[in-house]
Formats: sequence, structure tokens, C-alpha cells
Amino acid sequence: MKLGAFLMAPGHHPASWRHPSAAADLGANFKEYVKLAKAAESAKFDLLFLDDTVAVKDTSKDVGARLSRSAFFEPFTLLSGLAAVTERIGLVGTVSTTFNEPYNLARKFASLDLISSGRAGWNVVTSNNEEEAANFSSQKHLAHEKRYERAEEFMDVVLGLWHSFEDDAFLYDKSSGIYFQHDKMHVLDHSGQHYSVRGPLNVARSPQGHTVVVQAGASEPGRELAARTAEIVFAAQNSMEEARAFYSDMKGRVAKYGRTEDDMLILPGVLPIPGRTRAEAEDKFAELQQLIDLKVAISQLSHMIGNFDLSAFPPDGPLPEIPEANGNKSRQQLLVGMARRENLSIAELARRTAGGRGHWLVVGTASDIADQMEERFKGGAADGFNVLPATLPGGLEDFISMVVPELQRRGLFRTDYEGATLREHLGLKRPIAPWRQ
Repeated sequence: MKLGAFLMAPGHHPASWRHPSAAADLGANFKEYVKLAKAAESAKFDLLFLDDTVAVKDTSKDVGARLSRSAFFEPFTLLSGLAAVTERIGLVGTVSTTFNEPYNLARKFASLDLISSGRAGWNVVTSNNEEEAANFSSQKHLAHEKRYERAEEFMDVVLGLWHSFEDDAFLYDKSSGIYFQHDKMHVLDHSGQHYSVRGPLNVARSPQGHTVVVQAGASEPGRELAARTAEIVFAAQNSMEEARAFYSDMKGRVAKYGRTEDDMLILPGVLPIPGRTRAEAEDKFAELQQLIDLKVAISQLSHMIGNFDLSAFPPDGPLPEIPEANGNKSRQQLLVGMARRENLSIAELARRTAGGRGHWLVVGTASDIADQMEERFKGGAADGFNVLPATLPGGLEDFISMVVPELQRRGLFRTDYEGATLREHLGLKRPIAPWRQ
């Protein structure tokens, strides 16, 4: 079982920052991030995972001032700092293809990969909220399909640039004066519909070949992009049936791109609330739920359901008809389906989804949580999990002290690292460069 630690500041529950034990200032506290990274590494997690958005989603006094996700570190900067204080754990950052250029992104991740000795991963996303577009001279986002069309070409350019130099290209031979072997440099010369990039990348090849590619989109275009390029797929399904169906679908798509099922790992998100007893775990969750501001929960739901403002509708009334999202289509379908199926009001859906933000929420003892993780892992629904601590540092500490030992006792999770690079942790093969095929 592979495990990621998704360190969203200051925790995944929207009221996490209000909890007495929470590091409310985590988004501006590097020293606290260092403690979290070292704790996850001591527990032998495969990777740390950082999300990102390039906007403050709500600037209003009424709601925005109550949102904890208003200020946090830029992923490259934070991960570069964490690379210097860790040795083995993988470092995965989210960076959008929508508001970046392929060359700059390829260069930054290649540099992080070298700084960390082969532990970098890129979570590929296309931006999905209008607040981000407004920060980049755009009034509105490109249509969903157009964003993924650009993302496909963006990925081709980045992957091509990462193969600019062969492993042994650089000689640094002082006596001969040869810095690198010219015949082991490969110029990309890409010219496409959206990008024209000559190359080569001015960064040497990584110890793991190139940065591990992660993808989180579950729409049809997102699934196809993942099937062709992703080595990890971060997913969000609540039921076993949904998780198994997604797993089967994704694994079934890779063959047409010349890949095997082992070339791609599916790591669904899980938000665990562990306790020494079930009652203690339920009390922990209830305490967090009581701290939720309903306006904040509805604002979060509005973003998740397709950036559709629900604040104008009666909170005790039913979910209105929601126009098709130009953002996260799969999350919209999940939430609308839940509301219709269970006849939930806007307030009920907002509170229900606030805790896990649409992800799988598991409340119980370490044994309860391990049972359900094992069921999905062995039942063809997951290759591991991206763990979403409800609060930080407490939620991660509880999972490490309670659930990790139980998984290890069952032989489901490692007791020590066996490799040095992120690829080695995950059992992923080193990529074959185009010039060797």
C-alpha cells in the first residue's frame, strides 16, 4: 500500500484552524511544515503532497475573512525548503498548466528533482476558478475542453524537455575542456497549436529519469490525459462501488497508449478521524463539525459544485438546478448526485461535504480505518491512499501513531524505505527516453 501525506494548511476540514490544537498559521510557518515533513518521513510515507491555487477565492468581509485558505506557501518554494531537511520522502507539488509556460515549469521541477536527489513529483491540473483567471489578465477561463487540449500539448513539451540530456552527458572534464558530450544533448524543436519551444532544457537529467507525473482530473478529458501520461492518479470517490469502477476504468485505458496497469497507481483521498475508541473518534469529528461556519461551508460547496453561488438560495431548501461546470466536472457530478439521491438541503449537503470536501471520510478506531483501507486496497479500488489530515499537526500525528502501526502489523505498509527516489518508493519503472526507443 502506498501512502501520501496531503499537507493542506491548516488541515482539510474547513474549521480546522479553529480547533484548539491546530497550527492556524501553518500557511506562513515553515518551521511547523518541517516538523510535519519529518514526522511523515519517520512514518515512511511515500510522499508529501501539496495543493495550490493562484488566487484568494473569496475576498468578501462576510465569508472571505473567515476562510483559512487565503494565504499559504507557493509549492516550489516550500518543497525546495523541505528537500533540504528531509532525505527519503517524495515531494509532490500541484502546478497548473493554465497559467504557466512549459519551459519554466519543466525547469523548476527538474531543479527540484536534482535538489532532492530524485524525489520530485508534479500534480498536473488545469485551473478551474475565475478568481485565478482575473490574476492573469483574463476575464474568464478557457472552456474545459480547450484547457485540456492545451494541457495535452503542455505535457508533451514538458516530457520532451525532461529528456534533453542523457544520463551521462555531463563530463565536467577539466583536462580536455569538455563540459558535456554534444551528441548526448537532444533539442526538442516543438512547434504545435499552442506552444513553440525549441529547447533543450538547461538542467541535467534527474536521478529518477524525470519527475513523477501525478494527475487529479476525473472528467473524460482528464481521464484520457491521465491514462496517457500519469504515473499516479489522485481520485475522490466515497463508496466502494464508485472507487472500484473508477479504478477499473483507469487501468483499462492505459493499454491503448502502450502502457501497462503497473505504470499507473491509483491513490484515492481518505480523510481519517482515528480515535482509541469509536466514541472518541465520533466525538473528535463532532467537535470539528460544531466549529463549521455555515456561510463558509456553503461558500466551499459553491466552489466545489462548479463555482455556482449558492448563497442566494435558502439554505434549508433543495439544491437548485446547477449549470454544467466549466471547472471540476467530476466533483460537480459527485455532489449533485449525492444531494439528489439523499434528498439533502443546501445546508445539509454543505455540512456533509465540508469535512471531507467530497473525499472519503472514515471515522473510527485504528482497526476500523485499517479495515476499510484494506478492503479497498485488496478489493480492486486503490493502490494506496493520499491521506488528508482533518487538522494539522494533530490529524497527521493521530494517523501516524494509531493507523500506521496497524497497517504495518497487517503487512500492508512498509516499516522502512527500500529505495532512495520517489520512483523506487512507488515501484515505478524509470522512464525510457525517446532517443532510446
